[in-house]
Amino acid sequence: MKDNFRDSTMKLKGGASAISDAEAQAERQLAWALEQGLHTDPFGSLGPHPTAQSGHYRLRTYLPGAHTACLVSRTSHEVLTELQPVNGSALFVGEWITSDPTAYLLQVRSDLSTRLVEDPYRFGPWLGETDVWLLKEGSHLRPWEKLGSHPYTLQGVSGVAFAVWAPNAQQVSLAGDFNLWNSRCHPMRLRHECGVWELFVPGAGVGMLYKFDVLGADGQRLLKTDPYAFSTELPPGNASRVVALPAPINGRSSIRRDANARDSPISIYEVHAGSWQKPGGNIPDWNFLSLHLIPYVVDMGFTHIELLPIHEHPFYASWGYQPTGLYAPTARYGSTEDFQAFVSAVHAADLQLILDWVPGHFPSDAHGLARFDGTAQYEHADPREGFHQDWNTLIYNFGRAEVRNFLVGNALFWTECYGIDGLRVDAVASMLYRDYSRPAGQWIPNKNGGRENLEAIDFLRETHRVMGEQTPGAVTMAEESTSFPGVSAPPWAGGLGFHYKWNMGWMHDVLSYFQLDPVVRQHHHDRISFAMMYAYSEHFVLPLSHDEVVHGKGSLYTRMWGDHFQKCANLKSLFALMYAHPGRKLLFMGSELGQVREWSHDTSLSWDVLDDPGHKGVQSLVRDINHLYRSRAALHQCDDDPAGFSWVEVSDRIHSVFGFMRYGHAPQAQMLVACNFTPVPRLAYRMGVPQGGLWCECLNTDSVCYAGGGTGNFGSVMAEAIPAHGHAYSVCLSLPPLAVLWLEPQPELAR
Repeated sequence: MKDNFRDSTMKLKGGASAISDAEAQAERQLAWALEQGLHTDPFGSLGPHPTAQSGHYRLRTYLPGAHTACLVSRTSHEVLTELQPVNGSALFVGEWITSDPTAYLLQVRSDLSTRLVEDPYRFGPWLGETDVWLLKEGSHLRPWEKLGSHPYTLQGVSGVAFAVWAPNAQQVSLAGDFNLWNSRCHPMRLRHECGVWELFVPGAGVGMLYKFDVLGADGQRLLKTDPYAFSTELPPGNASRVVALPAPINGRSSIRRDANARDSPISIYEVHAGSWQKPGGNIPDWNFLSLHLIPYVVDMGFTHIELLPIHEHPFYASWGYQPTGLYAPTARYGSTEDFQAFVSAVHAADLQLILDWVPGHFPSDAHGLARFDGTAQYEHADPREGFHQDWNTLIYNFGRAEVRNFLVGNALFWTECYGIDGLRVDAVASMLYRDYSRPAGQWIPNKNGGRENLEAIDFLRETHRVMGEQTPGAVTMAEESTSFPGVSAPPWAGGLGFHYKWNMGWMHDVLSYFQLDPVVRQHHHDRISFAMMYAYSEHFVLPLSHDEVVHGKGSLYTRMWGDHFQKCANLKSLFALMYAHPGRKLLFMGSELGQVREWSHDTSLSWDVLDDPGHKGVQSLVRDINHLYRSRAALHQCDDDPAGFSWVEVSDRIHSVFGFMRYGHAPQAQMLVACNFTPVPRLAYRMGVPQGGLWCECLNTDSVCYAGGGTGNFGSVMAEAIPAHGHAYSVCLSLPPLAVLWLEPQPELAR
């Protein structure tokens, strides 16, 4: 067989000379390595290479399934030389004389067809030297523009450029629709300087599926989803899909930037896209949500939509909190173009869009990031640093520059390329502490011997620096449940740089209070008042989120004390207290309906509860308080300023009554909030107010329009010059049972 191969090479067109035994042996070894997927330097062997004779070139190409192959002219398609198979393998070799070794096509005949194809191994590299250096340093501002898959025209030929960071892999190749999923056809070039494997595949195009075939440092071969894929196939296939890079959103209008400002009303409707409604029992797509969700949110008066994580995730029941594709909107709800259209529709409705973002952990699925190159590439090798015991997931190695670049780039990608207005960062506490949810001896101290994760802190600060420079107006919100200082303080002041922090303490206190029998609420008075002791230590969001209506906790409705009427009354009071309390607002979908059953990702919200007047009243109240909250400066302008709040009555434990004032920037921006958290009406209850005149009841949660009992003050009361609670004037109120009143002065009727 060896002699046959040597004889065939002597007959090649163009005057090529015979090859030596050693060269023939090398060709056979190359064929074997290609067939086994072990060839690590494809550009060193495949494609055209000069021989010792001037103007002579030898070409090698690997063509599984081909019967014959020829080299033909790009212009005339004249046969330049016939290629010969090596030892009956799929490796074809030929020599020819030319002054332009790239001016050729391959003519390939198989059982099905004869076709002209481009040779991917005649093209130069995709990554430039600057890209290589930036990727090596982990400082590429937009790494997604070079890593992943990119439709591209190179030397006038259309195709796709692929690149993946896998520094310790023995070999990486491509499997996809363009090669019938035979990864042996497309081994990739390693750029040793930065550990990135790359290849331009002519003829590949938008819509094609692919994976990286990675021979890891541990000897294991796995098909891996592209970490930088912009689109993916639904599970269980989990393949990456070639799509065009989303066009960057050119800046933000001043209106959009102002909507996230600290003195603006921020009322967030938190949504799990797959279960808000299920048309025909099916998961909705972005088009359905554009047509139905957005108008609903507008009608209900919310300012922001927050989506539970929409990054691609293999396990639907994780709600997106175990993502494998941070750069890809999940295919469950449609295409990337559909998602772009949804974002545009959100903005056209004058709403803001926040995405849940999960940089704190990732699942160990074999097709994902886990041991991507056969080593702990994205994660820590030591499970005391790299394994999340609570969620059985892996933890990013924030100290590795390339990993940090992957994550920082991802935050910028969503806010720049899709124009997302904010990121809610999940489980920040688990990132900040090395001993988070770990017993003694199961964690590794930092370099100073402490428990803080210094690398994660640096990562968060860098993320906020980049976002602040590149996408001003986009904000971040931390789900952080500890007393870590300066979560929402700027990095230059020693903070983490978040714009807002979820107030988990307030949430736990008020929910526990409203579960209590009113008889004992007097003994837990501080659960309502205590939050004001630290209200200005951070820039807070008040969250009643999805976490409070799952895992056996029941719905907000079922957690309220009392019978059906009393549960609805308590829930309305909770919402009215929340919207009057300093801090931005967040409400998980279904809570505005007073949904009875606990939320499930498998079923739609219980819209049928609106047939009941009590539940309809809860929804109507939420709609009205959203619109009131947005239109009354006193309720939002000074959320972070102690001058925006003062207690009127905070000591009446016996009657479980509270009263406080909210103030805006302007003198006339005032609101009295009066709360009675017992089922007993409090008549002729006097509360001090800062000015005389008429005070109008702009909200009464016991109003009959909210299916309440109708106790109140007939719409207004007159402030009298009777001092009370440190004020020169006071009002005498009828406080309805289990209810909250909002009253505002009428300046034109002041006296």
